[in-house]
Amino acid sequence: MKETSIFAAGCFWGVEEAFRKINGVIETEVGYTGGHAQNPTYEEVCANKTGHAEAIQITYDSEKISYAKLLELFFGLHDPTQINRQGPDFGSQYRSAIFYLNQKQKKEAEEMKQKLNKSGKYSEPIATEITKATEFFKAEEYHQKYIKKTGRNVCWSN
Repeated sequence: MKETSIFAAGCFWGVEEAFRKINGVIETEVGYTGGHAQNPTYEEVCANKTGHAEAIQITYDSEKISYAKLLELFFGLHDPTQINRQGPDFGSQYRSAIFYLNQKQKKEAEEMKQKLNKSGKYSEPIATEITKATEFFKAEEYHQKYIKKTGRNVCWSN
């Protein structure tokens, strides 16, 4: 069954590249969500003028990969203890966030966050926001599958 999830974990290029390669992921799109402006541009988001996060919208086959597995991958792709930053990138546009689309996703995200906080894996509490999804604005075409198109891995990674 086709389902959708939305995550923000810093620079969206690297996050998209990682999820794009996962069995069960049907489609990935990078874009902006969680802000206050309509139709934000990359320049506006990067200037921290819109409140949006750089995010990835994932369409997946839930019979091949579960939302819980996507959450595990998400948490493993970045440092979820950072507030409004990942590596050298800082600002609320690089925040760690899960934008849930239904109550089941919200519950699973909260449970995963709680489990990881209790696990001792991280020396700091997990700062990842768990927020109801708002409109997702697809980023400009040149950002879509950027690493695949360019061969340049310019994002910081864990």
